[in-house]
Amino acid sequence: MAESAQRDLPRWLKRNVPKGNAGHYTARLIRQLHLETVCDHARCPNRMECYARKTATFMILGDVCTRGCGFCSVATGKPRPVDPDEPSRVAQAAQSLGLRHVVVTAVTRDDLPDGGAEHFAQTVRAVREATGATVEVLPSDFAGNGAAVDRLLDAAPDVYNYNTETVPRLFRKVRGPKPDYRWTLETFRRVRARCPTARTKSGLMLGLGETAEELLDTLADLRDAGCQMLTLGQYLRPSPAQLPVERYLRPEEFQALGRAARQLGFGQVASGSFVRSSYHAREMAEAIRAETGPDEDNG
Repeated sequence: MAESAQRDLPRWLKRNVPKGNAGHYTARLIRQLHLETVCDHARCPNRMECYARKTATFMILGDVCTRGCGFCSVATGKPRPVDPDEPSRVAQAAQSLGLRHVVVTAVTRDDLPDGGAEHFAQTVRAVREATGATVEVLPSDFAGNGAAVDRLLDAAPDVYNYNTETVPRLFRKVRGPKPDYRWTLETFRRVRARCPTARTKSGLMLGLGETAEELLDTLADLRDAGCQMLTLGQYLRPSPAQLPVERYLRPEEFQALGRAARQLGFGQVASGSFVRSSYHAREMAEAIRAETGPDEDNG
């Protein structure tokens, strides 16, 4: 985040730049293995904290996305061919970092017939074989291709995390013309029906113009569709090229929304200004499994 933007933020969103090089090992390993992370490409405000804890969210299928969402700073264009060695390098990185819970996301690949689902599944299997860790996937919508979702589910990810991002009224503005809110809900129903041992998770960015009523209705929809875990965080504009922030929510508002989400029945909720979809993902995954048991279907 630029220094001028940092000065314009409300006081509760201002953070000190970490000193030292605690995250140097993680950053160097990622470079050496020629891997990408959403931490870097999305300019995540928690990047240095996560790198210092020797964790990262791996971004597969390249570093160029076929879509241009209004909130995202990942480059848009024509991607390079899929790298068949990438799953093994992700597994190697996870093993070197000693990760017990590995989060894997990806750019959207509308140029591929299956949206990259098979490559995603291969990555899940490679990571699990090399580390024995639980694996959380954070895929695209696969352009509404149910067979692609099924292909990824065949790899039995431990957590299927699909971000809703915003309320239905703002979908086109924030996410562009392709993503569909109904497909978002159908994705969770499909995951729960086909792979009931997988925990389901979604995240929303707040401050894009949504109302409290719209947000609560969306959370109720997600819960009814079988979503079990939820992250709510403040949208922060990565650069002037992305959508502006409409409003900065205060910390007490995030606390109230977290309570409301728990009342709706979400088993695990992280709600706060700096919360992101994969922030402290291992802790959330372990907590939901402790509550529901390893194989229990928790709606």
